Amino acid sequence: MGISDRLLGRKNVNGKPHIDALLPAAALFGGEIRIVGSGLKPPALARPQVQFGDVTGAIVISSDDFLITRVPEGATSGSVVVAIDGQQSNPHPVHIAVPIAENLHPVANPAIDAEGNIFVTFSGSRGQKVPVSIYKIDPDFTVKPFVSELMNATGMAFDREGRMYASSRYDGTVYRVAPNGTLSTYAEGMGIATGMAFDREENLYVGDRSGTIFKIGRDRQIFVFATLEPSVAAYHLAFAADGNLFVTGPTTSSYDAVYRIDMQGVVSVFYRGLGRPQGLAFDAEGNLYVAASLAGRRGLVRITPDRQASLAVAGHGLTGLAFTRSRSAILATTNAVHHLAWDVAGRPLLD
Repeated sequence: MGISDRLLGRKNVNGKPHIDALLPAAALFGGEIRIVGSGLKPPALARPQVQFGDVTGAIVISSDDFLITRVPEGATSGSVVVAIDGQQSNPHPVHIAVPIAENLHPVANPAIDAEGNIFVTFSGSRGQKVPVSIYKIDPDFTVKPFVSELMNATGMAFDREGRMYASSRYDGTVYRVAPNGTLSTYAEGMGIATGMAFDREENLYVGDRSGTIFKIGRDRQIFVFATLEPSVAAYHLAFAADGNLFVTGPTTSSYDAVYRIDMQGVVSVFYRGLGRPQGLAFDAEGNLYVAASLAGRRGLVRITPDRQASLAVAGHGLTGLAFTRSRSAILATTNAVHHLAWDVAGRPLLD
């Protein structure tokens, strides 16, 4: 019996609406949350009211034992309640991501350095030269231009020394980025270079949209590490604690996979059933988070080590994420970056 099946059997207290759970209990503005409980639908044709603090959420679907609400702009982390005819439910905690930078164009995970600075791209359409291609957001969430000469900035990664690397899907080059934002060529010939990740030995792996995963050694020798089917957008990479490489890349299918590639380059399907999977990252417990849709619900999908999937954060337009050292997450959408105070510890990228 699943969580929703158990919770639906519970009765409301003293005739008041009662909340048992939020599924999921975290969201961006516009994300849809399922509230599970009892007594959640008033009699006759009246409608319940969902309050995120002082802000009212729109009702999408309403029944006695569950309702679906859309998180309104202006909502903040705290409590959500359901009110019916003056009767108010018990409060239930909810985590709401807040935008910290807008008018951007991230197409992959944001990146975070050792000082807590956040880096995010304005990638632009293919061949588009934008004034600033990578922005730097300091720990106080002040946004500053960082890189201006990189065409179609896509993936970003840091090595153990704290040096940044960025890929260009325009020219297939991986660039090393100096602290002042100047570029030097690190590796060329990566096709349509997209996502990147370092392994423990500091080999750099780069996804090519045609389906090749390249491995670049510390001596800059380039190998074909693995091959997958071509992606319609980009490949996104993340290493698990056991050294296996996990890869997503949306195709024309609505039932895409997360791939696991072992240290010998052998590809297997870790999980299948996601819509348009993009950026991904692991938490300290080994759970994998993927920007994707699950059963038609868009947001951030959590996949446990035993391959159980659930929606962890509700929201539209997510392209990637990065965990901070303060047990929060930075979420990238197609045009903005958001901060989610979440109490989830991320796995160190280079442990």
